[in-house]
Amino acid sequence: MSQNTTFTHLPPTARSHFLLLMYAAVYRLLFTVHRLDSAVGRETTFQQDFPFLGGYFEEMLRFMPAEITWEAGWRWWQEELARWEAGRADHLPLLRLERTAHVGIDGRLALILAGLVEEDSRFGAVFARLQEPLSSRRPSVELIGQVTRGGDEDALDALALARSLLDLGLVEAVNPDAARAEWALRVPGELWDVVRGDLPSRSAGLTFHPAADFPAIADLILPEPFVQRLTQAPAVLLAGKARALVLRGTAGSDRLRIAGAVAAALGRSVIAVDGPGLSERSQRWLGPLCSMVGAAPVISYDLGPGETAQPAELTAYDGPVMVLLGLEGGLHGKLAEASLTLRVPPLKAEQRLRCWQAALDAPSPDLPAIAERFHLPDGHIRRAAATASAYAALEGRAAVALDDVQEACRALNRQLLDTLAAHLEGDGLSWPALVVSDGVAERLAELERRCRHRERLPDRLGPAFGAGGNRGVRALLTGPSGTGKTLAARILAAELGMDLYRVDLAAVINKYIGETEKNLHRVLSTAEDLDVVLLLDEGDALLGSRTEVRSANDRYANLETNYLLQRLESYQGIVLITTNAAENIDSAFQRRMDVAINFTAPQAEERWHIWQLHLPPANSVDAAALERVASRCAMTGGQIRNAAQLATLLALDTPVGVVTEAHLEQAVHSEYRKAGATSPLQPPQNGHRNGRRNGVAALVDALSQ
Repeated sequence: MSQNTTFTHLPPTARSHFLLLMYAAVYRLLFTVHRLDSAVGRETTFQQDFPFLGGYFEEMLRFMPAEITWEAGWRWWQEELARWEAGRADHLPLLRLERTAHVGIDGRLALILAGLVEEDSRFGAVFARLQEPLSSRRPSVELIGQVTRGGDEDALDALALARSLLDLGLVEAVNPDAARAEWALRVPGELWDVVRGDLPSRSAGLTFHPAADFPAIADLILPEPFVQRLTQAPAVLLAGKARALVLRGTAGSDRLRIAGAVAAALGRSVIAVDGPGLSERSQRWLGPLCSMVGAAPVISYDLGPGETAQPAELTAYDGPVMVLLGLEGGLHGKLAEASLTLRVPPLKAEQRLRCWQAALDAPSPDLPAIAERFHLPDGHIRRAAATASAYAALEGRAAVALDDVQEACRALNRQLLDTLAAHLEGDGLSWPALVVSDGVAERLAELERRCRHRERLPDRLGPAFGAGGNRGVRALLTGPSGTGKTLAARILAAELGMDLYRVDLAAVINKYIGETEKNLHRVLSTAEDLDVVLLLDEGDALLGSRTEVRSANDRYANLETNYLLQRLESYQGIVLITTNAAENIDSAFQRRMDVAINFTAPQAEERWHIWQLHLPPANSVDAAALERVASRCAMTGGQIRNAAQLATLLALDTPVGVVTEAHLEQAVHSEYRKAGATSPLQPPQNGHRNGRRNGVAALVDALSQ
């Protein structure tokens, strides 16, 4: 045999520890085969039938003392392993298990034996031979007991040893319906990666984040009072006063980064887990995985109104659990009863500025304006900053400009919001494009002013307002269809430099109980997080007066109304609600609106201005004819827009291509007939004054019948 050699030359890594344990397990397996062969008088059968084992045996002899017996060899392996492991429990995955789950040397060897086929598939043939007539290529409970027991009657019972590993989630039975002694055991692949010294794989809905990836708590760019409270959280968790830290915030607030900072302060990495995607099987091995890599599990849930989640109790793990929640829903279960809950506050302008400065590689003179305009949480700022830098690079600039951020935010909005709401374009629009009465114009100016100062206003209010003020703006736009409500919303968003998204509330309503609230939650939460202007169309569909409860339908309809009422009251963004039936709006909603604007049908002078804005500049309609149409035809702005478009279309079907009085009258006549009313103007005969009836006019008349 080779000269006696110790393991002191091996680096103190998880990979070295795995190799030593693997060789120890293989030695124990060879010892078992040797005993079985000796019992029946056979000589070195394992070397003849499985020559690959000889290579393992020769490798082990390089370390072991010369002329050592089989029994003494196993004691030598135990002693050398214990000597090498001494003082290294803090950074070796399998030794962390001994500290948290009391998995001793027998348990570690059993774990390695159960996973040997993952490392070298040839061991499957050895297991199959030893377990005949069973055909499994994985070791059974009985075989693992024989190998770890090694003929020692005082050693741990085989079933008890296997059962402890099963209860801890370290192994799982491939054939749980078989007799217990015949259970074939395997190590979950996610655990085996860590056992052999690798980092956890990105699978089963989890992601590993080293502690070095996270900043110190003091370096988080968040409101100071929140940071001060968060600084105390590690000590509270370490003292056992709370078992879980629950962080509530919007999806863009980067709650994972905050949880990671707390975990790093505790000397732990992070394993991020999608709560709903965590299967029952994954829950069993999540605890051991976290213990082995020295990580804290961070479980996230996206709950709707009235929904609850119950985080699983993790085995083989004695550290804190962190849970990420939105602003809705709640937790239940033992872990929730021992939790510490913190709500991530929105950023102020100065904190957003620091976030932009930290996220961008090059300074920009536009950063103060960017921080003032875009009310984004820190996570969205980092995403938008990366995209804005790319847009700046396309223009050959290092510094990011305001337009780059605008384009980046629009890309982010499209990614996260386009499946929930419809984007309305507003580029190039301004207030002169909207013709309304002086009173409506004044109210719109008030609304714009309120939106521009929405962040500063709560800080300037008197003490009687208390903490009830927020930066949200809620406006109710009422009036008949076509009076300019949607156009006003588009212009407002354009003037503010924000995107506008429209949601049809009538389409949000779902016949299934609770689904309407969930739909509203997804739309409102995403729009609030992205800081877009949200237009809730057909508001009377959900904002109608609550009724006396006479049936289950009445009760659930009232619940939907109550939810929207409460959610709008706490909404932190800009939301505009339009309705054609103001009389049906619940008075409770009207009281909670910051601004209410009633759009009325335009008067003659306003109609004349609207015609002027919509007719092409090169037209042959004389002033007297246009005044006659504006005074006699009480049309809304939407109807005038449609008529002007049709008149232009009719003109395109003529050789000259210029809108004439005849085209205008034909278009007005068509618009009245569409509404089921009689036109105040005498409809033109034969489509044109020259008696020629063109194809477009004939088509319009036919469709209007």
